[in-house]
Amino acid sequence: MLEIPGYAPLESMGTLDAACRFLAAFVAGGAIGWNREQLGKPAGLRTHIMVTLGACAFLIIGIELLAGYSPETQVDPTRVLQGVVGGIGFLGAGSIIQSRGSVEGVTTAAAVWVAGAIGAGCGLGNYVLVAILVSFCFLTLVVLGRLEHSVTETKKHRNQSDESE
Repeated sequence: MLEIPGYAPLESMGTLDAACRFLAAFVAGGAIGWNREQLGKPAGLRTHIMVTLGACAFLIIGIELLAGYSPETQVDPTRVLQGVVGGIGFLGAGSIIQSRGSVEGVTTAAAVWVAGAIGAGCGLGNYVLVAILVSFCFLTLVVLGRLEHSVTETKKHRNQSDESE
C-alpha cells in the first residue's frame, strides 16, 4: 500500500473520520456561502456548500484510490487537485457578469474557487489549514468588504460635494 504521510486512507480512517471531513466541508462552505447569500450574490449558501463537499469527496476518493496502489506504481495525487481547480474555475467564471460596461461577480467567483480549496483541505483532513483559510476568507469578504464600501462611499460623497460647488 502507498502511504501518504499525515493522511489516512478512507478504509483505515473509518466512517466517523470521513463524516467529520464532510461535516467540516459543510460548515466551512456554509460559512463562506452565508456571507455571499446575505449580500445577494449569485453563488450563495448552497453553491459554496456543494463546492466544498464536492472537493472534499474528490480528495477522499483520490486518497482511497491511492491506498490500493503499490509504491512502484506511478500515481500523481495532484491530478485530482488539478481537476478540482479547473472545474471550479469554470464554475466561478459562470458567476461573472458583464453588464452596462462593468464586470460584476468577480469576488463571488473567487469565493467559489476558494471554497473548492476549503473542500479539498477537508477531504485531506487538514482542519488547521481549513480553519486558517476560512478565517482569511472572512477577513477578506467581511472586514475588507466593509472597508472597501466605506472608501467607496467616502469617494462618492466627495464627488457629490465637488459637483455642487
